[in-house]
Amino acid sequence: MSKPTIAISIGDLNGVGIEIALKAHQEITKICSPLYCINATLLEQASKLLNTQIPSDFTLYDVEGDFTIVPGKIDTQSGRYSYDSFINAIKLCEIDKAQAVVTMPIHKEAWMMAGLDYKGHTDLLRQHFDAEAIMMLGCPEMYVALVTEHIPLKDVTKVVKYKMLKSFLLDFAKNIKQEKVAVLGINPHAGDNGVLGDEDMRVTKAIKSANKHLGFEQFVGPIVPDVAFTPHFRQNFRYFVAMYHDQGLGPLKALHFDESVNISLNLPIVRTSVDHGTAFDIAYKNRVKTLSYKNAIRSALELIKNI
Repeated sequence: MSKPTIAISIGDLNGVGIEIALKAHQEITKICSPLYCINATLLEQASKLLNTQIPSDFTLYDVEGDFTIVPGKIDTQSGRYSYDSFINAIKLCEIDKAQAVVTMPIHKEAWMMAGLDYKGHTDLLRQHFDAEAIMMLGCPEMYVALVTEHIPLKDVTKVVKYKMLKSFLLDFAKNIKQEKVAVLGINPHAGDNGVLGDEDMRVTKAIKSANKHLGFEQFVGPIVPDVAFTPHFRQNFRYFVAMYHDQGLGPLKALHFDESVNISLNLPIVRTSVDHGTAFDIAYKNRVKTLSYKNAIRSALELIKNI
């Protein structure tokens, strides 16, 4: 039985992605057939910088482009190439040449410099497929889904409205088993019944309406954010919904930084990713860890099984 093919979007070549891919290659080829979206010229350049050999079975899907890799530099060309690599990986899934996409980290400022109007991978996927992609990060011990992602904190309560949140919860419910989910409030103390703002009343309303639609109480909350990730709640919940980026990802990364992955839900393709950035400060210095990448591969394989 052939192993699933996974398209690897190589990320920003001035960062750690290509080193992680080369370092982990031998191990992940035991469980899948990786197809790396990069051309031979750039791969050779990266391998020389790393002073490492390219494995003979390191299969490439040629993505055009040529520039000088400068470790740790925010650069227009490396930003554009990381985008091109990702788009090609998506297309491989769309034409059934791959069963999933696994992404290495991109640099959002480099994308902006390259004139790309996306805040990151998930934002691009949302627009590409015209679907409400959900960003969920974590590991089997704990997953956190984000209602809002890369927006200023001052805009969170402008975006998180009753109808929007209800829709988010129902989309999220389609993508996970019938397991209880803890939904965090927005304000400190989840608003204290309006004492600290009325925004959490819309959260309560959305939770009740979503549960009514589902026919059972899948969503619980709003949970007071400052206790949501304490041992008591983590013993009773594996899935959490956070209203904004740092509310959910600060605790997650404090508890499970190395092993966590990023999973895009509610899409017609399987996409997972490492749960870290380009790490420019350690790029090409032989200091990378590969656990998040290997877990992203394993998560993609699990999702493929469930399609």
